[in-house]
Amino acid sequence: MAGLSDAPLIRSIAVPAVCLLIAFLGYFSQFLFYFSTTLEPGPPSPRETIIFNTLLAILYLTYFRTVLVDPGRYVFTEQVIEVDGKLRWCKKCEAPKPPRAHHCRHCARCVPKMDHHCPWTNNCVSMTTFPHFLRFLVYTNLSLWMLGYLLWQRYYSLWESRNLPAYLGPSLPALVALAALSLVGSVTSLALFIMLVNTVKSWVFNQTMIEGWEQDRHEAIADRGGRDWWDVTGPDGKKVRFERIEFPYDIGIFANMAQAMGTSNVLMWFSPLAGNPKVGKDGAGAGWTWEENGFNRKEGMWPPPDPEKIRRAARQQPTARRDFAAELRELDMSPEERKEAFKQRQEADMKRKRMLVAELEEVDGSDVGDGSDDSDGAVHDGDRGLDGAPGWTNTDGERLEDYGVDDEAEEDALDEDVPIAELIRRRKVLQRDHRDD
Repeated sequence: MAGLSDAPLIRSIAVPAVCLLIAFLGYFSQFLFYFSTTLEPGPPSPRETIIFNTLLAILYLTYFRTVLVDPGRYVFTEQVIEVDGKLRWCKKCEAPKPPRAHHCRHCARCVPKMDHHCPWTNNCVSMTTFPHFLRFLVYTNLSLWMLGYLLWQRYYSLWESRNLPAYLGPSLPALVALAALSLVGSVTSLALFIMLVNTVKSWVFNQTMIEGWEQDRHEAIADRGGRDWWDVTGPDGKKVRFERIEFPYDIGIFANMAQAMGTSNVLMWFSPLAGNPKVGKDGAGAGWTWEENGFNRKEGMWPPPDPEKIRRAARQQPTARRDFAAELRELDMSPEERKEAFKQRQEADMKRKRMLVAELEEVDGSDVGDGSDDSDGAVHDGDRGLDGAPGWTNTDGERLEDYGVDDEAEEDALDEDVPIAELIRRRKVLQRDHRDD
Protein backbone atom coordinates (compact mmCIF):
# COMPACT_ATOMS: atom_id res chain seq x y z
CA MET A 1 0.00 0.00 0.00
CA ALA A 2 3.06 2.22 -0.14
CA GLY A 3 2.26 5.54 -1.72
CA LEU A 4 -1.51 4.93 -2.07
CA SER A 5 -2.28 7.81 0.29
CA ASP A 6 -0.55 10.21 -2.11
CA ALA A 7 -2.91 9.48 -5.01
CA PRO A 8 -5.70 12.12 -5.04
CA LEU A 9 -8.13 9.67 -6.64
CA ILE A 10 -7.56 7.08 -3.90
CA ARG A 11 -8.01 9.69 -1.17
CA SER A 12 -11.31 10.88 -2.64
CA ILE A 13 -12.92 7.50 -3.36
CA ALA A 14 -11.35 5.24 -0.70
CA VAL A 15 -14.08 5.43 1.94
CA PRO A 16 -17.02 5.19 -0.52
CA ALA A 17 -15.26 2.32 -2.29
CA VAL A 18 -14.86 0.40 0.98
CA CYS A 19 -18.54 0.95 1.79
CA LEU A 20 -19.53 -0.34 -1.65
CA LEU A 21 -17.26 -3.36 -1.24
CA ILE A 22 -18.90 -4.20 2.09
CA ALA A 23 -22.35 -3.79 0.54
CA PHE A 24 -21.42 -6.00 -2.43
CA LEU A 25 -20.01 -8.83 -0.32
CA GLY A 26 -22.47 -8.50 2.54
CA TYR A 27 -25.80 -7.72 0.90
CA PHE A 28 -25.54 -8.74 -2.75
CA SER A 29 -24.50 -12.19 -1.51
CA GLN A 30 -27.67 -12.45 0.58
CA PHE A 31 -29.76 -11.22 -2.35
CA LEU A 32 -28.25 -14.04 -4.41
CA PHE A 33 -28.77 -16.67 -1.71
CA TYR A 34 -32.40 -15.68 -1.08
CA PHE A 35 -33.69 -14.98 -4.58
CA SER A 36 -31.81 -17.47 -6.74
CA THR A 37 -34.24 -20.37 -6.92
CA THR A 38 -31.72 -22.61 -8.69
CA LEU A 39 -28.86 -22.22 -6.22
CA GLU A 40 -28.85 -24.90 -3.56
CA PRO A 41 -29.14 -25.29 -0.58
CA GLY A 42 -31.46 -22.28 -0.74
CA PRO A 43 -31.64 -19.28 1.64
CA PRO A 44 -29.46 -19.27 4.76
CA SER A 45 -31.13 -20.34 7.98
CA PRO A 46 -32.56 -17.65 10.32
CA ARG A 47 -29.65 -18.23 12.72
CA GLU A 48 -27.08 -17.79 9.95
CA THR A 49 -28.85 -14.66 8.72
CA ILE A 50 -28.90 -13.08 12.19
CA ILE A 51 -25.21 -13.84 12.81
CA PHE A 52 -24.11 -12.57 9.40
CA ASN A 53 -26.10 -9.32 9.54
CA THR A 54 -25.02 -8.65 13.13
CA LEU A 55 -21.40 -8.97 12.04
CA LEU A 56 -22.07 -6.61 9.12
CA ALA A 57 -23.66 -4.01 11.40
CA ILE A 58 -20.70 -4.15 13.80
CA LEU A 59 -18.31 -4.01 10.83
CA TYR A 60 -19.93 -0.79 9.57
CA LEU A 61 -19.93 0.73 13.06
CA THR A 62 -16.26 -0.01 13.71
CA TYR A 63 -15.29 1.19 10.23
CA PHE A 64 -17.00 4.54 10.60
CA ARG A 65 -15.46 5.02 14.02
CA THR A 66 -12.06 4.26 12.49
CA VAL A 67 -12.75 6.88 9.83
CA LEU A 68 -14.36 9.57 11.98
CA VAL A 69 -12.53 9.44 15.33
CA ASP A 70 -9.93 12.17 15.51
CA PRO A 71 -6.37 10.76 15.41
CA GLY A 72 -5.44 13.05 18.28
CA ARG A 73 -3.77 16.41 18.65
CA TYR A 74 -1.58 18.11 21.20
CA VAL A 75 -2.74 21.26 22.95
CA PHE A 76 0.16 23.25 24.35
CA THR A 77 -0.06 25.69 27.23
CA GLU A 78 3.20 26.64 28.91
CA GLN A 79 4.78 23.27 29.44
CA VAL A 80 8.32 22.47 28.37
CA ILE A 81 8.75 19.00 26.84
CA GLU A 82 12.26 17.64 27.06
CA VAL A 83 13.81 14.33 26.10
CA ASP A 84 17.22 13.65 27.63
CA GLY A 85 17.60 17.38 28.19
CA LYS A 86 16.89 18.20 24.53
CA LEU A 87 13.63 19.43 23.14
CA ARG A 88 12.11 17.66 20.13
CA TRP A 89 10.68 20.32 17.87
CA CYS A 90 8.37 20.00 14.85
CA LYS A 91 9.25 22.49 12.16
CA LYS A 92 5.85 22.17 10.48
CA CYS A 93 3.69 22.59 13.60
CA GLU A 94 6.19 25.05 15.10
CA ALA A 95 5.61 23.31 18.41
CA PRO A 96 7.26 20.70 20.65
CA LYS A 97 7.00 17.08 19.55
CA PRO A 98 6.40 14.51 22.32
CA PRO A 99 7.94 11.01 22.15
CA ARG A 100 6.45 8.59 19.59
CA ALA A 101 4.68 11.43 17.77
CA HIS A 102 5.18 11.99 14.04
CA HIS A 103 4.02 14.72 11.71
CA CYS A 104 1.50 13.31 9.22
CA ARG A 105 1.61 15.10 5.89
CA HIS A 106 -2.03 14.19 5.19
CA CYS A 107 -3.47 15.20 8.57
CA ALA A 108 -1.06 18.20 8.70
CA ARG A 109 -0.26 17.80 12.38
CA CYS A 110 1.83 15.80 14.83
CA VAL A 111 -0.13 12.63 15.59
CA PRO A 112 0.26 10.83 18.96
CA LYS A 113 1.77 7.36 18.59
CA MET A 114 1.30 7.44 14.84
CA ASP A 115 1.27 3.95 13.32
CA HIS A 116 0.60 4.91 9.69
CA HIS A 117 -1.83 6.89 7.59
CA CYS A 118 -4.30 4.37 6.18
CA PRO A 119 -5.51 5.18 2.64
CA TRP A 120 -8.65 3.04 3.05
CA THR A 121 -9.90 4.99 6.07
CA ASN A 122 -8.39 8.32 4.99
CA ASN A 123 -7.27 8.69 8.58
CA CYS A 124 -4.25 8.01 10.73
CA VAL A 125 -3.99 4.84 12.77
CA SER A 126 -2.79 6.38 16.00
CA MET A 127 -3.07 6.19 19.76
CA THR A 128 -6.74 7.24 19.63
CA THR A 129 -7.87 5.31 16.52
CA PHE A 130 -5.91 2.06 16.92
CA PRO A 131 -8.58 0.29 19.05
CA HIS A 132 -11.28 1.02 16.44
CA PHE A 133 -8.96 -0.01 13.60
CA LEU A 134 -8.18 -3.32 15.31
CA ARG A 135 -11.86 -4.01 16.01
CA PHE A 136 -12.72 -3.19 12.41
CA LEU A 137 -10.17 -5.72 11.16
CA VAL A 138 -11.37 -8.37 13.61
CA TYR A 139 -15.05 -8.06 12.67
CA THR A 140 -14.25 -7.71 8.97
CA ASN A 141 -12.36 -10.99 9.02
CA LEU A 142 -15.14 -12.68 11.00
CA SER A 143 -17.69 -11.42 8.45
CA LEU A 144 -15.59 -12.65 5.54
CA TRP A 145 -15.15 -16.05 7.16
CA MET A 146 -18.91 -16.26 7.67
CA LEU A 147 -19.41 -15.36 4.00
CA GLY A 148 -16.86 -17.99 3.05
CA TYR A 149 -18.83 -20.59 5.01
CA LEU A 150 -22.05 -19.64 3.18
CA LEU A 151 -20.30 -19.79 -0.19
CA TRP A 152 -18.76 -23.16 0.68
CA GLN A 153 -22.26 -24.54 1.31
CA ARG A 154 -23.27 -23.59 -2.25
CA TYR A 155 -20.13 -25.02 -3.78
CA TYR A 156 -20.61 -28.24 -1.82
CA SER A 157 -24.15 -28.54 -3.22
CA LEU A 158 -22.76 -28.02 -6.72
CA TRP A 159 -20.27 -30.82 -6.13
CA GLU A 160 -22.97 -33.12 -4.83
CA SER A 161 -25.07 -32.57 -7.97
CA ARG A 162 -22.17 -32.70 -10.43
CA ASN A 163 -23.54 -35.77 -12.18
CA LEU A 164 -26.98 -34.30 -12.83
CA PRO A 165 -27.90 -32.73 -16.20
CA ALA A 166 -26.89 -29.09 -16.50
CA TYR A 167 -30.48 -27.84 -16.93
CA LEU A 168 -31.27 -29.13 -13.42
CA GLY A 169 -28.46 -27.07 -11.87
CA PRO A 170 -28.03 -23.34 -11.19
CA SER A 171 -28.65 -20.81 -13.92
CA LEU A 172 -25.72 -19.16 -15.69
CA PRO A 173 -26.31 -15.72 -14.04
CA ALA A 174 -26.32 -17.42 -10.62
CA LEU A 175 -23.02 -19.16 -11.35
CA VAL A 176 -21.43 -15.92 -12.60
CA ALA A 177 -22.58 -14.06 -9.49
CA LEU A 178 -21.31 -16.86 -7.25
CA ALA A 179 -17.93 -16.84 -8.99
CA ALA A 180 -17.66 -13.02 -8.71
CA LEU A 181 -18.48 -13.12 -5.00
CA SER A 182 -15.95 -15.89 -4.44
CA LEU A 183 -13.16 -14.11 -6.31
CA VAL A 184 -13.67 -10.70 -4.68
CA GLY A 185 -14.23 -12.26 -1.27
CA SER A 186 -11.09 -14.41 -1.46
CA VAL A 187 -8.82 -11.52 -2.46
CA THR A 188 -10.33 -9.24 0.18
CA SER A 189 -10.13 -11.90 2.87
CA LEU A 190 -6.46 -12.64 2.15
CA ALA A 191 -5.47 -8.95 2.17
CA LEU A 192 -7.36 -8.17 5.37
CA PHE A 193 -6.12 -11.30 7.13
CA ILE A 194 -2.52 -10.24 6.44
CA MET A 195 -3.38 -6.77 7.68
CA LEU A 196 -4.95 -8.24 10.83
CA VAL A 197 -1.86 -10.36 11.55
CA ASN A 198 0.43 -7.33 11.20
CA THR A 199 -1.85 -5.20 13.37
CA VAL A 200 -2.04 -7.84 16.11
CA LYS A 201 1.75 -8.09 16.01
CA SER A 202 2.02 -4.32 16.49
CA TRP A 203 -0.53 -4.57 19.30
CA VAL A 204 1.24 -7.37 21.19
CA PHE A 205 4.73 -5.85 20.87
CA ASN A 206 3.54 -2.25 21.38
CA GLN A 207 5.42 -1.21 18.26
CA THR A 208 3.96 0.90 15.49
CA MET A 209 4.73 0.30 11.82
CA ILE A 210 6.89 3.42 11.83
CA GLU A 211 8.83 2.19 14.86
CA GLY A 212 9.24 -1.20 13.20
CA TRP A 213 10.74 0.59 10.18
CA GLU A 214 13.09 2.50 12.51
CA GLN A 215 14.11 -0.71 14.28
CA ASP A 216 14.78 -2.50 10.98
CA ARG A 217 16.99 0.37 9.92
CA HIS A 218 18.85 0.41 13.23
CA GLU A 219 19.39 -3.37 13.14
CA ALA A 220 20.63 -3.16 9.55
CA ILE A 221 23.25 -0.66 10.69
CA ALA A 222 24.12 -2.82 13.70
CA ASP A 223 24.49 -5.92 11.51
CA ARG A 224 27.07 -4.04 9.47
CA GLY A 225 29.04 -3.44 12.65
CA GLY A 226 28.14 0.24 12.80
CA ARG A 227 30.18 1.00 9.68
CA ASP A 228 27.69 3.74 8.80
CA TRP A 229 28.95 5.69 11.81
CA TRP A 230 32.69 5.47 11.23
CA ASP A 231 32.83 8.82 9.41
CA VAL A 232 30.03 10.65 11.27
CA THR A 233 30.98 13.95 12.85
CA GLY A 234 28.38 15.98 14.71
CA PRO A 235 27.76 19.72 14.29
CA ASP A 236 30.04 20.34 17.28
CA GLY A 237 32.96 18.74 15.42
CA LYS A 238 33.11 15.66 17.63
CA LYS A 239 32.97 12.09 16.37
CA VAL A 240 29.65 10.34 16.96
CA ARG A 241 29.90 6.73 18.09
CA PHE A 242 27.43 4.00 17.27
CA GLU A 243 25.40 2.56 20.13
CA ARG A 244 22.92 -0.28 19.83
CA ILE A 245 19.53 0.73 21.20
CA GLU A 246 16.79 -1.69 22.23
CA PHE A 247 13.16 -0.88 21.54
CA PRO A 248 12.06 0.58 24.89
CA TYR A 249 8.24 0.53 24.77
CA ASP A 250 7.69 -3.24 24.92
CA ILE A 251 6.66 -3.45 28.59
CA GLY A 252 5.04 -6.91 28.60
CA ILE A 253 2.31 -8.54 26.53
CA PHE A 254 -0.69 -7.71 28.71
CA ALA A 255 0.56 -4.22 29.56
CA ASN A 256 1.21 -3.55 25.87
CA MET A 257 -2.29 -4.63 24.89
CA ALA A 258 -4.00 -2.77 27.73
CA GLN A 259 -2.07 0.41 26.94
CA ALA A 260 -3.07 0.29 23.27
CA MET A 261 -6.76 -0.32 24.03
CA GLY A 262 -6.91 2.28 26.80
CA THR A 263 -8.17 -0.18 29.42
CA SER A 264 -7.10 -3.34 31.22
CA ASN A 265 -10.67 -4.69 31.03
CA VAL A 266 -10.32 -7.50 28.48
CA LEU A 267 -14.08 -7.62 27.91
CA MET A 268 -13.98 -4.06 26.53
CA TRP A 269 -11.18 -4.68 24.06
CA PHE A 270 -13.45 -6.05 21.35
CA SER A 271 -16.67 -4.30 22.24
CA PRO A 272 -17.76 -2.22 19.23
CA LEU A 273 -19.14 0.41 21.61
CA ALA A 274 -15.94 0.72 23.65
CA GLY A 275 -13.98 3.93 23.62
CA ASN A 276 -10.36 4.72 22.98
CA PRO A 277 -7.41 6.36 24.77
CA LYS A 278 -7.51 10.13 25.06
CA VAL A 279 -4.57 12.48 24.73
CA GLY A 280 -3.70 13.94 28.13
CA LYS A 281 -3.88 17.62 28.92
CA ASP A 282 -1.31 20.14 30.08
CA GLY A 283 1.65 18.09 28.88
CA ALA A 284 0.98 15.04 31.06
CA GLY A 285 -0.69 11.69 30.74
CA ALA A 286 -1.35 9.50 27.70
CA GLY A 287 0.34 10.60 24.51
CA TRP A 288 2.89 12.83 26.23
CA THR A 289 5.02 10.32 28.10
CA TRP A 290 5.46 6.56 27.67
CA GLU A 291 6.61 3.89 30.07
CA GLU A 292 9.92 2.26 29.10
CA ASN A 293 11.28 -1.20 29.88
CA GLY A 294 14.68 0.00 31.12
CA PHE A 295 16.78 -2.12 28.75
CA ASN A 296 18.76 0.92 27.55
CA ARG A 297 21.31 2.74 29.69
CA LYS A 298 18.89 5.67 30.06
CA GLU A 299 15.39 6.69 29.01
CA GLY A 300 14.56 8.82 26.00
CA MET A 301 16.99 7.16 23.56
CA TRP A 302 14.35 6.20 21.01
CA PRO A 303 14.26 6.71 18.07
CA PRO A 304 17.85 5.71 17.23
CA PRO A 305 19.89 8.55 15.70
CA ASP A 306 20.04 8.68 11.92
CA PRO A 307 23.68 8.90 10.76
CA GLU A 308 22.72 10.50 7.45
CA LYS A 309 20.78 13.27 9.20
CA ILE A 310 23.73 13.92 11.50
CA ARG A 311 25.99 14.20 8.47
CA ARG A 312 23.62 16.69 6.86
CA ALA A 313 23.46 18.73 10.04
CA ALA A 314 27.25 18.81 10.28
CA ARG A 315 27.57 19.94 6.64
CA GLN A 316 25.30 22.93 7.05
CA GLN A 317 26.89 26.35 6.82
CA PRO A 318 28.27 27.27 10.24
CA THR A 319 26.44 30.59 10.16
CA ALA A 320 23.18 28.68 9.99
CA ARG A 321 23.89 26.85 13.24
CA ARG A 322 22.49 28.29 16.42
CA ASP A 323 23.61 28.20 20.00
CA PHE A 324 20.40 28.41 21.99
CA ALA A 325 22.13 28.78 25.33
CA ALA A 326 24.25 31.66 24.01
CA GLU A 327 21.19 33.43 22.63
CA LEU A 328 19.48 33.24 26.00
CA ARG A 329 22.57 34.41 27.84
CA GLU A 330 22.93 37.41 25.56
CA LEU A 331 19.56 38.72 26.67
CA ASP A 332 21.13 39.57 30.05
CA MET A 333 24.50 40.77 28.72
CA SER A 334 25.88 44.27 28.60
CA PRO A 335 26.90 45.73 25.18
CA GLU A 336 30.58 44.93 25.86
CA GLU A 337 29.80 41.36 26.80
CA ARG A 338 27.73 40.94 23.62
CA LYS A 339 30.64 42.15 21.50
CA GLU A 340 32.94 39.63 23.17
CA ALA A 341 30.39 36.85 22.62
CA PHE A 342 30.14 37.86 18.96
CA LYS A 343 33.90 37.55 18.56
CA GLN A 344 33.86 34.11 20.14
CA ARG A 345 31.14 32.99 17.74
CA GLN A 346 33.20 34.28 14.81
CA GLU A 347 36.19 32.23 15.94
CA ALA A 348 34.03 29.14 16.40
CA ASP A 349 32.52 29.67 12.93
CA MET A 350 35.96 29.88 11.32
CA LYS A 351 36.98 26.67 13.06
CA ARG A 352 33.88 24.87 11.77
CA LYS A 353 34.47 26.23 8.27
CA ARG A 354 37.98 24.79 8.25
CA MET A 355 36.63 21.43 9.42
CA LEU A 356 33.96 21.52 6.72
CA VAL A 357 36.50 22.25 3.99
CA ALA A 358 38.73 19.44 5.24
CA GLU A 359 35.79 17.03 5.27
CA LEU A 360 34.77 17.99 1.72
CA GLU A 361 38.30 17.51 0.48
CA GLU A 362 38.39 14.10 2.13
CA VAL A 363 35.07 13.16 0.50
CA ASP A 364 36.29 14.33 -2.92
CA GLY A 365 39.35 12.12 -2.62
CA SER A 366 37.49 9.04 -1.48
CA ASP A 367 35.68 6.37 -3.44
CA VAL A 368 31.92 6.58 -3.76
CA GLY A 369 29.88 3.52 -2.76
CA ASP A 370 28.37 1.47 -5.53
CA GLY A 371 24.91 1.47 -3.96
CA SER A 372 24.78 -2.31 -3.75
CA ASP A 373 22.32 -3.93 -1.42
CA ASP A 374 23.32 -5.72 1.77
CA SER A 375 22.38 -9.29 2.36
CA ASP A 376 19.28 -8.19 4.28
CA GLY A 377 17.95 -6.15 1.38
CA ALA A 378 18.71 -2.80 3.03
CA VAL A 379 21.28 -0.36 1.75
CA HIS A 380 23.99 1.85 3.21
CA ASP A 381 23.34 5.48 4.00
CA GLY A 382 24.24 7.60 1.03
CA ASP A 383 23.38 4.76 -1.37
CA ARG A 384 20.14 4.32 -3.25
CA GLY A 385 17.22 2.39 -1.89
CA LEU A 386 15.32 -0.43 -3.55
CA ASP A 387 13.16 2.16 -5.34
CA GLY A 388 16.21 3.75 -6.99
CA ALA A 389 16.01 7.00 -5.01
CA PRO A 390 18.72 8.13 -2.59
CA GLY A 391 18.37 7.04 1.02
CA TRP A 392 17.49 3.94 3.02
CA THR A 393 14.59 1.60 2.35
CA ASN A 394 13.61 -1.57 4.17
CA THR A 395 13.43 -4.99 2.51
CA ASP A 396 9.94 -4.14 1.20
CA GLY A 397 11.25 -0.97 -0.44
CA GLU A 398 9.35 1.26 1.98
CA ARG A 399 10.35 4.66 3.31
CA LEU A 400 8.93 6.66 6.18
CA GLU A 401 6.93 8.79 3.76
CA ASP A 402 5.09 5.64 2.63
CA TYR A 403 3.50 5.55 6.09
CA GLY A 404 2.30 9.15 5.73
CA VAL A 405 5.16 10.70 7.71
CA ASP A 406 6.31 14.15 6.63
CA ASP A 407 10.02 13.41 6.29
CA GLU A 408 10.96 17.08 6.30
CA ALA A 409 9.28 17.53 9.68
CA GLU A 410 11.15 14.47 10.97
CA GLU A 411 14.49 16.25 10.62
CA ASP A 412 15.67 16.99 14.14
CA ALA A 413 15.09 20.64 14.90
CA LEU A 414 17.10 20.63 18.10
CA ASP A 415 19.62 23.04 16.59
CA GLU A 416 17.52 25.22 14.32
CA ASP A 417 14.12 26.72 13.51
CA VAL A 418 13.11 27.25 17.14
CA PRO A 419 12.15 30.93 17.44
CA ILE A 420 13.81 33.13 20.04
CA ALA A 421 10.37 33.92 21.48
CA GLU A 422 9.94 30.20 22.24
CA LEU A 423 13.34 30.15 23.96
CA ILE A 424 12.37 33.12 26.12
CA ARG A 425 9.05 31.48 26.97
CA ARG A 426 10.79 28.29 28.08
CA ARG A 427 13.18 30.20 30.25
CA LYS A 428 10.32 32.07 31.94
CA VAL A 429 8.48 28.80 32.57
CA LEU A 430 11.57 27.17 34.04
CA GLN A 431 12.29 30.20 36.23
CA ARG A 432 8.70 30.21 37.46
CA ASP A 433 8.83 26.47 38.20
CA HIS A 434 12.10 27.01 40.06
CA ARG A 435 10.52 29.72 42.22
CA ASP A 436 7.51 27.46 42.93
CA ASP A 437 9.87 24.72 44.14
